Amino acid sequence: MVRDEMGLAPLGGGIFVFFSKNRQSVKLLRWDSDGFILYHKRLERGTFEAPSINESTGRAEMPWRTFSLIMQGISTNSVKYRKRMYIDV
Repeated sequence: MVRDEMGLAPLGGGIFVFFSKNRQSVKLLRWDSDGFILYHKRLERGTFEAPSINESTGRAEMPWRTFSLIMQGISTNSVKYRKRMYIDV
């Protein structure tokens, strides 16, 4: 599926995310140096938010913190990121 439908190399180091139809479960597929790792997570309540797909690439690319929120079942629309202030000492 990764090679045929996405046109990507499954051994290229990417993480491939597959949501169930009802979005209560998600599977992550990643190539480790000698085999595939498959993670599966199912929410007891609620659903996973489907990330927005980039129309030109057909992929969803996002920062780790956004991905982490989605994996926790948190809607990214309800999250407000604060600016971080760095003070040089």
